[in-house]
Amino acid sequence: MPGHDHSHDHDHSELSEIELRVRALETLLTEKGYIDPPALDELIETYETKIGPKNGAQVVARAWSNPAYRERLMSDATAAIAEFGFTGRQGEHMVAVENTAETHNMVVCTLCSCYPWTVLGLPPVWYKSPPYRSRAVRDPRGVLAEFGVTLPDGKEIRVWDSTAEVRYLVIPERPAGTDGWNEDLLAELVTRDSMIGTGLALDPAQKETAA
Repeated sequence: MPGHDHSHDHDHSELSEIELRVRALETLLTEKGYIDPPALDELIETYETKIGPKNGAQVVARAWSNPAYRERLMSDATAAIAEFGFTGRQGEHMVAVENTAETHNMVVCTLCSCYPWTVLGLPPVWYKSPPYRSRAVRDPRGVLAEFGVTLPDGKEIRVWDSTAEVRYLVIPERPAGTDGWNEDLLAELVTRDSMIGTGLALDPAQKETAA
């Protein structure tokens, strides 16, 4: 959580009910010696900034710009991702699926919330919610529309169900107008949602607006 602070000196009225409950539980566990606040902060920081979407963006950017790497990624995603040093929990069995002009891929976990932490960090709340988990399979086009993604009627949507055995990384389509861009610039166009399939990569104009 950004700005995670154990000092407790701020006004608790600014916190939601669930945040207050989490804070109370954290305080109790700290007092009993079950958790170490600095270690907890470091863990959260690691998953939010290091083991996070920036990792996946690097993978996608290299796949866009390096045909040989793309081939390795599509044939053995786990090994190709490990070339960056991105390995570990929930990243052991990865499969890359590629969006094209004809096909759009989208990922869900219908049973729980299996998610590739090594390349996407912590899963968003909506990914774990029952409505997304059920509707993504039954009405993927409708769900995408709620995320602001409207696809052509003739474009096929493939929904991939993550499990404890297999987790997926969507390789979004490379935006037009990025010929000659290096990997660092390309990575800035890759969003977390585009690697789940509930969003698209930013185009250069969107990147300038976001900046």
